[in-house]
Order: sequence, then C-alpha cells, then structure tokens
Amino acid sequence: MSDKKKQGFATRAIHAGQEFDPTTGAVIPPIYQSSTFVQTHIGGLRNGFEYGRGGNPTRNGLEEQLAALEGGAHGISFASGLAAEDALLRGILKPGDHIILGNDAYGGTYRLINKIFGAWGVTHTVVDMSNLRTVQTAITANTKVLWVETPSNPLMKITDVAELAEIGHAAGLTVVVDNTFASPALQQPLTLGADVVVHSTTKYIGGHSDVIGGALVMNDDEIHEKVRFMQFAAGAVSSPMDAFLTSRGIKTLEVRMHRHSESAQAIAEYLSGHAAVETVYYPGLESHPGHALAASQMSGFGGMLSIAFAGGEKVARRFAEKTRVFQLAESLGGVESLVNYPAQMTHASVAGTELAVPANVIRLSVGLESIDDLLADVERAVEKATKKR
Repeated sequence: MSDKKKQGFATRAIHAGQEFDPTTGAVIPPIYQSSTFVQTHIGGLRNGFEYGRGGNPTRNGLEEQLAALEGGAHGISFASGLAAEDALLRGILKPGDHIILGNDAYGGTYRLINKIFGAWGVTHTVVDMSNLRTVQTAITANTKVLWVETPSNPLMKITDVAELAEIGHAAGLTVVVDNTFASPALQQPLTLGADVVVHSTTKYIGGHSDVIGGALVMNDDEIHEKVRFMQFAAGAVSSPMDAFLTSRGIKTLEVRMHRHSESAQAIAEYLSGHAAVETVYYPGLESHPGHALAASQMSGFGGMLSIAFAGGEKVARRFAEKTRVFQLAESLGGVESLVNYPAQMTHASVAGTELAVPANVIRLSVGLESIDDLLADVERAVEKATKKR
C-alpha cells in the first residue's frame, strides 16, 4: 500500500492531484485554461495532452482527487451528474438490457432511464431496495445494472450496499451507487462492494453552489475504458474552471460535512415529535428505520432531511415559502441552507409514477449558518405555516 493510500481523508482531499507548480512553486496548481496543446512533433504529445476534450491537467488533477476520496483506481469528471450517469449507462448497456433501481430515486435519474434509455430499448424495474427479496425477484436474464441511491432523495431511505453488492454480483450485475447525499466524507461504497460510484459534484463535493459537475469513480479497468471512450466521443467534459472550483470545494469537504451533519441532527431532533409534523426523514434519528444500518456504513448522517407535515400539502407549501434563512431553491449541499418542495420542484418529473413524492413533504438542505439562526427560522416558519387563517 502506498503512503498516499495510508493518508487520512482530509489529507487526501487537500493534496491528491494537487501538487504545487514545479515552475513557480505556487501552492495551488494553475488553471490550464487551454483548449489545445502544442506537440513536439506530429504525434509527440507532452504528457499525453493533445486536445481539451481528451484531457486537461486541471481536470486530470480533479480526477485523481476524486479517485483518492472514494478509494478507487479511476475517477472521471463530467459536465454534470446526469452527464456522468448517461456516459456510464451508454458505456455498459445496449438495447434490450434491463436496470433495477429504487422507488425513491432522484427524479432526474429516473427521467434519464425512463425517457432517454427507454426510447433506446433499455427497460427498467422500480423496487423497494430495502427489501432484498424483492430485489432478487426483479432480476431477469437481461438485467445488467443494479442502481442504488443511499441515502435516497428525498425520503432518506437507507440501503444495505454490501448486501445488494453481493446479490448483484451473484447475478453478474454492475452495482452502481449514487453517493451524492453522503459524499465520500461519510460513505465510501467501493469499500462496501459497489462497482461504480456516481456523484453530482454540484452538491456537497463542490459545496458552494457555484459550479455544475458530475463524477464517476471505479476500480474496474474495463468499465473505466468504456466510459472514458464514451466521454471522449460524446464530449461531456468539465471545463478547466469548473474542475478548479470543484477541486477547491473538495479541500474543505470533511469539515463541512461534519458541520452539515451536526446542524441537520439538531433540526431533526427539534422537529421530531412536533405537533405539526407527521414524520421526520433523517437517518440520524433512532426512530428512522434505517438508523442502525446508516450508522454501520456511514461515518455521519449528512445534512439532508425531509419533513412530512401533518397539515398536508397546504402547510408544506406555506412552510417552504415562509422560511428566511432557508432559501427556496432547487439543488442542495451548499454552504447556504435551502428549502425545496419536491413534488413540484426537484421531483416534478416523477409525478404520477410510483416514485412520486407525497404532497405534504418538504426537503431541507442544512447549510453552515449558525444553528441558532437555523432553528429559529424553522420554528418561525412552522408557526406561520400552521397558523389558522
């Protein structure tokens, strides 16, 4: 084992792929804002760089960083999380193949699989991933991918990655885990048996709501080669500036995730048992059905939680529109706190399907503001949302 692999998470996050510039000694590597690279002679490439779509030193540094965080051999950076998912699925599937995914998957992932890959001849089955027998029953001769999302978006379901990896591998499937909510600071699915980890780096990895990106990390050389070719051929690469911003965000990922988790836990505990609340979906609560499993495969419970209001859709909508510190917006994982009404925002694309989010549910992305201010904001918004008119 190399010295780098022995290093702690925070050390890898700061230093992997981020060596100082040997020419000037600059601590932060330069941004290679270049579309092409001069050759020494025809076919004489400097360190393999030819054209920006095929490779860029800034992007390569980020990819090394991403692989180090997840404990993988290969990292690939994309222009968005969905671009990463698309390249992966096109790289390893063909028409007639079948995907199994959870009944609480991200709406964008479901839209991609259902609308885009469905038209291409790839079929899918939606199941409750927490029911291992149901997963096994759904596997057919054409099944090629088991798509896992844990914690799930937005109902925070926890899936046993190790058990599903065992089931998937017994059937010859590629097991993919969307690790966006937990981030590698809290969960590393490759160590639990997954084949591929997918991220929307827009979220916690970037962490500042200022860059769109996606990533894949894997150990398998064949999958890496297929996906790398698909990215080069189709062109969904991250720009040098986007790669730089993502790398910068990664360097504070561990400390941010601890703070996100602490504040989310406090808010979840405050709302748990509140007269206005039907259910708090947060794996850090002992009442959460996946609490023990989350504690065993995660090092923290994350900054995301969802709330089902006893007063129904009207109260949920009012709450989402009455917060002040929590800003009403899509996305998640930034330093600022956000509130979202999934049924008509992030998950509008699954309305009317078995993945539809209940109308009384709102989702909170708990940021890094002072916890007293966040609790006061939630308390005030609940009071205004439930006040009789």
